[in-house]
Amino acid sequence: MAEVQGPAARSQGVTVYTWIWRKLPGGLPGKIAGCAILFLVVAALLFFVVFPYVEPRLPFNDVTVNQ
Repeated sequence: MAEVQGPAARSQGVTVYTWIWRKLPGGLPGKIAGCAILFLVVAALLFFVVFPYVEPRLPFNDVTVNQ
């Protein structure tokens, strides 16, 4: 069976979140714990790796005020 992609996939309920939910092991408690751990790992990766890498490249501190 061919995999449906694009807007038609959403109408059939095939999303990234559905795929993650189906791939997590265990019953409902295990899946909830897996989702929480996955969320914490992604958040930690963003805060400790991605944001510090990107921050010097953003223009937030390049403020010029002329009087």
